[in-house]
Amino acid sequence: MKRTVLITGASSGLGIEFAKIHAANGDDLVLVARSKDKMNLLKTEIERKHNNVSVLVIGRDLSESNAPKTIYNELKAQKIQIDYLINNAGFGDYGLYAQCSWEKQLQMINLNITALAYLTRLFLPDMIGNKYGKILNIGSVASFLPGPTMSVYFATKAFVLSFSEALSNEVKGTGVTVTVLCPGPTATGFKSNASLDNSKMFKGDIAGPKEVAEFGYKDMMKGKSVAIHGLMNRIMVGSVRFAPQNIVAVIARMKMKPS
Repeated sequence: MKRTVLITGASSGLGIEFAKIHAANGDDLVLVARSKDKMNLLKTEIERKHNNVSVLVIGRDLSESNAPKTIYNELKAQKIQIDYLINNAGFGDYGLYAQCSWEKQLQMINLNITALAYLTRLFLPDMIGNKYGKILNIGSVASFLPGPTMSVYFATKAFVLSFSEALSNEVKGTGVTVTVLCPGPTATGFKSNASLDNSKMFKGDIAGPKEVAEFGYKDMMKGKSVAIHGLMNRIMVGSVRFAPQNIVAVIARMKMKPS
């Protein structure tokens, strides 16, 4: 049966890789991001390679409060049913909270939390009604930690983890699954956008977006509730649960510092 996936943050990084994976599996795509030009290039590439796949590009800034509803209504008007929802859009910011730009923090909250929760609320009832659907929310190993110098970003990812685990329980038996993907540092545009180019966190070997997306796709299709990419990340997350939170915060801050 032909399926359709909606991917946010589809103009770069993990979003592009998720689009390629779903296209390779014959799914139609709805790509959402601010940059239509980049998505149109991806659309052309995918439709040339996979002539049985259709790609719809929607240029929207999901940090704007009405964007999720506008997207939902547009797809309803075109009678497009979303079977897979990948809430990938998000960004981070580095710096002390007392010195940060409030406007940027608010935009981060709106994108990382509000848009994700709103899109899920819009599409989830239809999935339950159809007795089929899969939602993949992009969290982070940051979901498990306090994050001094990136306090709001870490807090948004903690929301994504808690929210997704709760929904995973709520939808049991409906034919719908909810998975949260928690990667560690990944070679996407995130570190530059978050001003983390010189951070110790991104030194050494880090995962590529293709391998992270493939891991997340497989665990989403299996219906797993939490997918932590990488053995060392799984070990770290397990150890955090037994460590005093003040110590964890100190270690997390050290990792953020420029090398």
